[in-house]
Amino acid sequence: MDIFDKIEKNRGPLGQYMKVAHGYFMFPKLEGEIKPRMMFRGKEVLTWSLNNYLGLANNPEVRKADADAARDWGLAYPMGARMMSGQTSKHEELEGKLADFVKKEDAFLLNYGYQGMVSIIQSLTSRHDVVVFDSESHACIMDGIWLHKAAGGKSFVFPHNDMQKCELMLERATRLVKESGGGILVITEGVFGMAGDLGNLKDITALKKKFNFRLLVDDAHGFGTMGPTGAGTGEHYGVQDDIDLYFSTFAKAMAGIGAFVAGKEDVINFLRYNMRSQTFAKSLPMPMVIGALKRLDMLKTQNELRENLWEIVNALQKGLKEKGFNLGHTQSPVTPVFLSNVTLQETSNFVMDLRENYQIFCSIVIYPVVPKDVVMLRIIPTSVHTIENVEYTIKAFSEIKEKLEAGKYKSEQIGALYQI
Repeated sequence: MDIFDKIEKNRGPLGQYMKVAHGYFMFPKLEGEIKPRMMFRGKEVLTWSLNNYLGLANNPEVRKADADAARDWGLAYPMGARMMSGQTSKHEELEGKLADFVKKEDAFLLNYGYQGMVSIIQSLTSRHDVVVFDSESHACIMDGIWLHKAAGGKSFVFPHNDMQKCELMLERATRLVKESGGGILVITEGVFGMAGDLGNLKDITALKKKFNFRLLVDDAHGFGTMGPTGAGTGEHYGVQDDIDLYFSTFAKAMAGIGAFVAGKEDVINFLRYNMRSQTFAKSLPMPMVIGALKRLDMLKTQNELRENLWEIVNALQKGLKEKGFNLGHTQSPVTPVFLSNVTLQETSNFVMDLRENYQIFCSIVIYPVVPKDVVMLRIIPTSVHTIENVEYTIKAFSEIKEKLEAGKYKSEQIGALYQI
């Protein structure tokens, strides 16, 4: 059989909708300046779908820093991987400042978050080790674990934030490593990016008194948004010292490209010399490094950015809850709105109504990310949204909910009004 033959028979759980969804529900194009109002298919829409938490993506100071760095350095420098010819003092400066901010001995700059997490797990674990992880971990964690298992390693998963089951998995892992001579790596997230709830870091770190393991935390959505200084979910809980490896990306609050992992100096140096995704990849271009330095400085010194963010978050979440919307257990800026017993046809119709008639754009999450009869509208507030944006959105969502409950989206005719 030709390996491509199976593609026609199985497009995948999301790919099966490609012909009707591409360009509208999936791979939509948001165009124009990055701000609360952007252009979608020729119309201005109020946008709630960008992880631009602190509004830095289009901040004038940030744009100037990016532009000046591109002018001074171009996008090519430095050439080569860091281990060979791509090392600079600016890369080292950024690592030092990141480590200092998250209160770790050292940090290692990574080209991308997804690729970085996969490579951290692959580098740290051998076939003798056991990984214990939360069931709702991000896909990059899952892919790293798959590589670990492909190399002969073992893993145990515990139901999301279930500490009783986590302890049970640690007991099993402990028995295994006694035989194999390996170690245990526990992985969870600071802020879970879909549902917005927090990883149970306080209880997980407390388990260190009973079990011998190291903790890796993916805090992509917590860095810059959580904690008194924005240093993340570990700071929020007061357990940052008990996190052995702290990981985050620049793609969220920093509104850039790149990532980092921070921890004890000897561990970070091990990763520097053993992470294949960095050893065999070109160094992060200088404009991105200098841009990250600017963003980090603003994140540290301009507390009003985070204060504005939480003003919008609190107003939006409070207002939606008062209107009877189910936001799950979010404790972060990530604002999920769960709708139950909704068909795919109804979903298509109310999303089109939301975008075409109310001019509101937010991300829609369907199965397999959520159960088959559940739809999640994922709203990402930012510090550059306004209270007026919040009030309009709550009103629009309330009207959409009334129509949905009245069965007005069951008709196929609504979707037929628009050409996808």
